[in-house]
Amino acid sequence: MGALPVAAATAQALGVFGAPSAAAAADVLVDPSAERQTIRGFGGMNHTVWINDLTPAQRDTAFGNGEGQLGFSVLRIPVHEDRANWSREVATARRAIEHGATVIASPWNPPAHMTETFVRGSQTDARRLRYDMYGAYAQHLNDFHGFMRDNGVNLYAISVQNEPDYAHDWTWWTPGEMVRFLRENAGSIGTRIIAPESFQYVKSFSDPILNDPAALANVDILGAHLYGTPYGNFPYPLFRQKGQGKELWMTEVYHPNSSDSADLWPQALEVGQHIHHAMVDAEFQAYVWWYIRRSYGPLREDGQISKRGANMAHFSKFVRPGYVRIDAPSNPQADLYTSAYKGGDSTVVVVAVNKGTSPVSQRFTLAGSTVSRVSSWVTDAGRNLAPQGATSASGGSFTGELPARSVTTFVIDLAPSTGGDTEPPTAPGAPTASGVTATSVTLSWAASADNVGVAGYDVVRISGGSESPAASATTNRATVTGLTAGTAYTFAVYARDAAGNRSARSATVTVTTSGTSSGTCGVDYRVAGDWGSGFQGEIVLRNTGTAALSGWTLAFTFTAGQTIGQMWGGTPAQSGGTVSVTPVDWTRTIPAGGSVTIGFIGSRGSTNPAPAAFTVNGSTCAVA
Repeated sequence: MGALPVAAATAQALGVFGAPSAAAAADVLVDPSAERQTIRGFGGMNHTVWINDLTPAQRDTAFGNGEGQLGFSVLRIPVHEDRANWSREVATARRAIEHGATVIASPWNPPAHMTETFVRGSQTDARRLRYDMYGAYAQHLNDFHGFMRDNGVNLYAISVQNEPDYAHDWTWWTPGEMVRFLRENAGSIGTRIIAPESFQYVKSFSDPILNDPAALANVDILGAHLYGTPYGNFPYPLFRQKGQGKELWMTEVYHPNSSDSADLWPQALEVGQHIHHAMVDAEFQAYVWWYIRRSYGPLREDGQISKRGANMAHFSKFVRPGYVRIDAPSNPQADLYTSAYKGGDSTVVVVAVNKGTSPVSQRFTLAGSTVSRVSSWVTDAGRNLAPQGATSASGGSFTGELPARSVTTFVIDLAPSTGGDTEPPTAPGAPTASGVTATSVTLSWAASADNVGVAGYDVVRISGGSESPAASATTNRATVTGLTAGTAYTFAVYARDAAGNRSARSATVTVTTSGTSSGTCGVDYRVAGDWGSGFQGEIVLRNTGTAALSGWTLAFTFTAGQTIGQMWGGTPAQSGGTVSVTPVDWTRTIPAGGSVTIGFIGSRGSTNPAPAAFTVNGSTCAVA
């Protein structure tokens, strides 16, 4: 996506740090024994042909992990089609490796003599790799690997193609072509292979790889980009099913846009939330930004860490390569996002993003552990990675003060285990529902028993095979709020004791809220980037009904002369200001409760208002 125009906005700081609020949530229970993915690192891209190389000082700021440094542990570089440019990437890559970073590489184009042009839709000069050049292209990638190795840079992995499905300005690949290259040619390359690096984590591009054992055998890392990908599309069940032994990396993104200054606050908090979802919902093992130094990047053009960069550093400086994500409630209360990681048996890191406008006093409990020390760092409107005083702990618990609109990282030192209470409570009784309204339900259940004593209960919502926190209580009764009218929900309950031991899950109860749902579709529309004469738009189409939505047509009207040039995720037709969009293969069916994202490049005049209304198959959609 790096070829899109960008424009910087003037930075502004919003909000001030206030006193701790009385608002508090139930304990965030962190379970060091419940391990998820191993983290490979966080980092960014350096592309010396498109922008100037990082300076020596900027290399240290990016990849060093001292005070005032980002602690990046991944560098992504391009595989230039012109070999004369290969040496341009060596200096920064060498310095990154000296700081302990991993280096990966991605090509945008093969050498020109290996490509041919073809007609792809309205594009008459589309470019693709000639079929008779697949072997030569594999050798080209292997030669780059050898060149970097001979110059002191051992690549961890190399990609087949950057964004093969968004390649108007570079080289297109179909899923079938990618599978063929992986099956027949990728095995000759002397380092790990990344594929397919779809620009929007389009599963229809990676599914064929996962479903082809011969192609999958020659892939080491399933790579993805997240430009406009809705959080609901982050999980990838097929990878969980068939990707055993493979790694899952997010290899490029900027978020939320490339038009705002990276110091715009609280908008920069979107970066912290995005990384949270990438780690927790998608279970990526690496998170790689686009340009490291840019007005919208982790380093400003003057080489100083931006607010967006500080959000990244709350992960990159403390969640180091080899750490393992562990279980913790992802969204314990509105606007609060927590994730947890452990390094060995003695260190746990918790990152808490508070997007709310009020401070929160949050208690954290580490199951089966004794906390000996808690250190923390905070970024908010007026501070970047500011160290805080030591936080007191009692047993396996401590309370953290989370300023309004902030991200806080806690580094927790654990005391060696001395035994103690290891017996969990018995499972609670099956919950029963009462007081059902359009937006809430009260649940009650038979109490659990414990050898020492039950400290509390956690209510979870069950959807498919996943759970999400719904409410917590110290008694055997809780009210779940924030529900949608006319919608079925399934709940269950866990009990926990003071030592953090958690019971087996209770039986479930399914409840349908009163009233009727407000419709079967919803639309979120936003301008993701604007450069005066043109803009990048994004439409998230949500299926809010109870049945899958197939063969849809989305319609809306531009009122200021905007026109759509290029679109991904849908096929546009425009007459005057009236636009209709039909799906492409991978967006054709939207499951109940699911969504698809449609992105486009458009032209504009002096104003650029959003469409006032959207319909799907003639029915009006709710607009966020």
